[in-house]
Amino acid sequence: MKTMDLVIPTQQFYSLHHSHKQASRLAFFRTKPLVLSVDNVTKLNCTVLKLGTSGLNGESQHFERTPNENNSNGVIESSSHDNGSRSLEELEDASHLRKLVQVGKLEQGLRFLESVSYKGDIPDGFACKSLIRQFCKTGKTRKAMRVMKILEDSGAVPDILVYNVLISGLCKSGEIEKALEFLERMSVSPDVVTYNTILRSFCNGGKLKQAMEVYDMQLRRGCYPDVITYTILIEATCKESGVRKAMKLLDEMRVKGCKPDVVTFNVLINVICKRGRLEEAIELLNNMLSSYGCEPDAVTYNIILSSLCGTERWRDAESLLADMLRKGCSPSVVTFNILINYLCRKGLLGRAMDILEKMPSHGCTPNSSSYNPLLHGFCLEKKIDRAFEYLEVMVSRGCYPDIVNYNTLLTALCKDGKVDVAVELLNQLSSKGCSPVAITYNTVIHGLSKMGANEHAVKLLDEMCRKGLKPNGMTYSSLIRGFIREGKVEDAIKIFHDLERLGILANAFTYNSIMYGLCKARQTSRAIDLLAHMIAKGCKPTEGTYTILIEGIAYEGLAEEALGLLNELCARGFMNQNSAEKGTGLELKE
Repeated sequence: MKTMDLVIPTQQFYSLHHSHKQASRLAFFRTKPLVLSVDNVTKLNCTVLKLGTSGLNGESQHFERTPNENNSNGVIESSSHDNGSRSLEELEDASHLRKLVQVGKLEQGLRFLESVSYKGDIPDGFACKSLIRQFCKTGKTRKAMRVMKILEDSGAVPDILVYNVLISGLCKSGEIEKALEFLERMSVSPDVVTYNTILRSFCNGGKLKQAMEVYDMQLRRGCYPDVITYTILIEATCKESGVRKAMKLLDEMRVKGCKPDVVTFNVLINVICKRGRLEEAIELLNNMLSSYGCEPDAVTYNIILSSLCGTERWRDAESLLADMLRKGCSPSVVTFNILINYLCRKGLLGRAMDILEKMPSHGCTPNSSSYNPLLHGFCLEKKIDRAFEYLEVMVSRGCYPDIVNYNTLLTALCKDGKVDVAVELLNQLSSKGCSPVAITYNTVIHGLSKMGANEHAVKLLDEMCRKGLKPNGMTYSSLIRGFIREGKVEDAIKIFHDLERLGILANAFTYNSIMYGLCKARQTSRAIDLLAHMIAKGCKPTEGTYTILIEGIAYEGLAEEALGLLNELCARGFMNQNSAEKGTGLELKE
């Protein structure tokens, strides 16, 4: 048979190619059997293949061929839309889109996707999924939905992974209703991951009723829940409806052949403990293996240990740790840290040190969080030298202090009046491989200001800013307080203006400090102006605010006016009568 070249009128092909109506395209090709030359195969292979793989109503449509038919004979071979059957142009488009997503050029990627769709090409599903995910991560869910629409309108059938990525993004952004819309109109059957995503979103939002409705829908549609499904529902049920209903759900889980895992029990035990029903949590722990065939892990024990310590039952906590070891459950560093932290808070440093020393024998190496409670405990007992000795022990064992450890020591040094030592330690931090944070500087600035070394404190503020650390209200409050102590009100006000220029909201303590300085300098009228400014900024005055102003008025020799104002403030409920008399030294009228 003589091979003929296929000639299709340009306008007719263009119309079909861009109509996005797969039925029309297939009808055209079916009514006109095509025999193509080798040259034309190369040009049109991609177009016909797209029709064969995208299908109608989500079903693949394949062209019939005999075993002897192949591409070398000039006949288009039917296949799925994979890399082997896609044209070079399509592969290049897919690669380009993926690269745009990888480098974060999402808007450019969307525009490129629209151009691909406009040409009538079916976009690459993997690249579209990546684009949807990145749009969702950046909170641009509308753009993510636009990508999905382009994908659907192109005639492609997005797989379940693409839908799950979009639904997850919508749920995380709080657009649960939109997620439900996609659940209803998906072109593929939702799987258990789809339902779990929506269930978690409802449960995290405290909407257990809506979650149970989705769960019922899931069962009706024959999508069987898994252990994650039940874990989500058990946690929410326990929080909203109580332990008894959660336990019923746990039993239902077993009846339906879904075995709960240790995460299920950890979630349940955690909620039970938070509701103050510690004995029930311990009972469930003891029954996990015998009744449910599930062994508790370190996390299970940690939850109960933390609750026991929180209710002052540290001896029971020690017994539980011994029981844990006896049953062969390996403790984690967190397990020991829970006990160490509690014992140090109670001043039982010797007992805490014993536990820390035993950690290596149980396969656990102490970390900086293990040592910090002990450092803090020594500092509370004013044994700062002992704390530094223990810091050296820590380093000798290969555990290098972190900024939390150093902040603990700096706080203790400043409270003990050893600010010069604190400054020296601060200067050494970088050489010790530890970068100071804002609270590190705040601690030393507060110590310097308290000692009257305000100029040095200001230099530290400048250093802090040079290092890219942002000062906060606490930083400026310490400086203002320091200048007020020295009687340098104008310097304090200058610092206050710096604070406001940076957009930091001053608290009542900061305003009160400046008012106190102004009143002490017999500038009560300026203090009253500052009160008006304070109220305008939305900062509520305290009893201390009014006490300072009344004392300032009296200090300027206007005792009668001060007493009248005091009576007025008490009558309006701004001040308590007893505390007002005690604070101002003025006797109120009955």
